[in-house]
Amino acid sequence: MTATTARAIVEEVLSRSMARNIWAGNYHKALPFSMGDFDLPAVLPAVFYMFRFAHRRGGGKFLETFGSTEGTHKQRRQAATIERMADKLTEKSDKFVGFEGEVEKAILGDLLLCFCLENANHALGREKQVQRVAPAHYLASWVDLPSSVANLRRVPEIIVAMLANQEGEYVQQNRNGDRARFPVGRDFEDNILLRAFHKGVVRRGQLDSRTSDQFEEESSVGLDQLLTIRLAQRLRSAPDKLRGGEREYISNQRPISEKAAVDFSEDIRRFVRTYADIIPRHAFVELLESCIAVGMTTILTSAVEILFEWAETGEIQKRDKQKPVGLFVDCSNGADRHLRTLAEQSLDDLMRRVERFPVILMALRLLDYSARYDPKIKKLNIPTWPYATEWLNMLGELLYSRCTEAEPIHYDMERKAEELAEKLEEDYPEAAQMLRSESLKNPVWRLAESLTSLQGRSLTQRLLITLDSILLINRPNGLAAKRKTKRSVAGTRKSREVRSPLFTDPVLDYLVHLHLLRSGNKPGVRPLPFKEFILKLRKRYGFCVDVAPPGMTISNDLLQANRAILERRLRDLGLLVGVNDAEAMKRLRPRFEPTAEDEHAMD
Repeated sequence: MTATTARAIVEEVLSRSMARNIWAGNYHKALPFSMGDFDLPAVLPAVFYMFRFAHRRGGGKFLETFGSTEGTHKQRRQAATIERMADKLTEKSDKFVGFEGEVEKAILGDLLLCFCLENANHALGREKQVQRVAPAHYLASWVDLPSSVANLRRVPEIIVAMLANQEGEYVQQNRNGDRARFPVGRDFEDNILLRAFHKGVVRRGQLDSRTSDQFEEESSVGLDQLLTIRLAQRLRSAPDKLRGGEREYISNQRPISEKAAVDFSEDIRRFVRTYADIIPRHAFVELLESCIAVGMTTILTSAVEILFEWAETGEIQKRDKQKPVGLFVDCSNGADRHLRTLAEQSLDDLMRRVERFPVILMALRLLDYSARYDPKIKKLNIPTWPYATEWLNMLGELLYSRCTEAEPIHYDMERKAEELAEKLEEDYPEAAQMLRSESLKNPVWRLAESLTSLQGRSLTQRLLITLDSILLINRPNGLAAKRKTKRSVAGTRKSREVRSPLFTDPVLDYLVHLHLLRSGNKPGVRPLPFKEFILKLRKRYGFCVDVAPPGMTISNDLLQANRAILERRLRDLGLLVGVNDAEAMKRLRPRFEPTAEDEHAMD
């Protein structure tokens, strides 16, 4: 006799509606993105589209133009290769004169793969399925890759919401005359990010027209931008909006880590506004991706820290008290074995803590479902956007029975826990035992522990995969490296993956150029001592260089060695100068000098 699935038992006891709400991998009021793998460099084209058209991106003409006309949807997608795209682009086209031969088409294909597109699984070759488009130019937003915007795990929506900084439930088109640094649904020149990427494009037609953005052929653009433009021109229009009720709207839900979200918005605004026209385009895109990686990593680790404290106290930290998790960064990038091991240990410590994170998210979902349908709580009209701080504080009051509404909710969960334990004890005895545990008096935690165990360890694994994506792991402009190692367990050698935070050269380039900028909208750069720079990395992002993170013990010799390696690398990159060994004389300097006068003082 086949055992009933855990999900089916949960639906029978708790109701299908409740099970559908709690049987998830995240809690979107705290972390409004989906856990799982995504490609961070593919996020920017989707961000361009949402800023331009004020809704989420739906289907476009990529598959119709470059895919096969026969077979299943999957087979048609697999047929969209670099080789096929080179054939289509040169077919009856006056834009690619001289590329008719096989050798020339192969060269064109290599250029597309180098500058504009990426194959599935980062594969090489011209016969693999194309899956991502690079943000070389604004018109990359016309290329509907990945095929579904949901594959980007709602990260573009979070970025747009944080930068647009609106107040409603959904991000709306800004009205003409609104004072906003990143207006939505307006002309290119009004938006700092679009202004940096729209070179040569003018609008000829209605603002909401998907064909009104046209390239002026007399414009001078780089090869990577021109290839992206030609690719978009072949598609003839931007993709349609995502259809299906509220799915087309851009959620204005922002992560519970409010300080990290505001810091990220400020960082990207100052960096793009100052350096978009100064740093060469290819390098600028690489540094901007590093900017997003740094910001999203800080947002995620800060949210983890905040929710762990909520689990203890039932309260969300005040914005000025919020901080990211401290991570030891290997400044040698793996060259020093001792520093690499310490960095791996630092991230391992975080992941061991995160193993309990799914339980906290489950408790939030359980409380959220109960509170939403409580008539007294419903009358309070507690806002959940753009930040759900008040709502989570109210859930904390329910969790620790600090309000009158908590008693009936706890009683209901106690009853459901007992009924669920009875249904589970035959096929899932461990989960049933958790529900009857005498060590956990609170029925919310007993239900959360049991339901999370029924879901399995896949949730922790998905969180780790999400962190890999955000860190741009093993990428030339990423924040971490991953390697396989073997260890002995019960006499057998087992392989496992270990990760170590590090600073690639583009990450250092970005961090130095950002923090050299003067505060506010003041133009130019300021003197920045090396010592102050290291302190800023720790305070703002949690990146520890010459100080051990909380809970770790590191010898002073290794900490000073790590600091000396960072200093040497900055000198080699031309980012640090000092006339002697005195700490006060070691100062950072930019490789790309911003203009003395601010051309966008109104931003």
